[in-house]
Amino acid sequence: MDSDTFWKVIEAARAGAAEAGEPFDEVLVEQLADTPMQRILEYAERFDELHDALYRWDVWAAAYLIGGGCSDDSFIDFRAGVIALGREWYQRVAANPDSLAAHAVVIDAAGAGERSETLFHEDVNYAASGAFERITGDADAFYEAWDAFRSADAESGDVVDMGEDFDFDDDEEMSRRLPRLAALFLVENRVAGAQ
Repeated sequence: MDSDTFWKVIEAARAGAAEAGEPFDEVLVEQLADTPMQRILEYAERFDELHDALYRWDVWAAAYLIGGGCSDDSFIDFRAGVIALGREWYQRVAANPDSLAAHAVVIDAAGAGERSETLFHEDVNYAASGAFERITGDADAFYEAWDAFRSADAESGDVVDMGEDFDFDDDEEMSRRLPRLAALFLVENRVAGAQ
């Protein structure tokens, strides 16, 4: 599945979710389940590529600020949430994670002080397996098909370059690297900005 096709799937699910008032991940599973299994596997492959491309310290720092902390598992869910925002936002975040400070959901979360669930969408990670289960009735069907699908690919063994590591608990460093998000989420910055 090429990138354009992948993003069409995401945008169709976003539109369907907005129209039906249903959660994005549920609509995505429904839409994927209406496609051939090979297409679902291709979707999963592209999803993993885009998901892995966000595995960087600066993106994790953004998740840390927005979520009020961010574990390894939560970072997996955050990256899925960024993909669920659609192509435009994904590209903006990939270019500059601090751009999330302009997203309405992030702004609302900062104002409400309820940050823990903002952009952390665990179920989006399992849309392909959910679609397979819906088609086959077998919870393990996706993983068996995925293993066969991926067996043709040789493991690259490449080490992921996450960029420069830094201390997420150093407010000064976070403010330097992600100034807009820090202004929204770090108490010291909100107080200083109000003066």
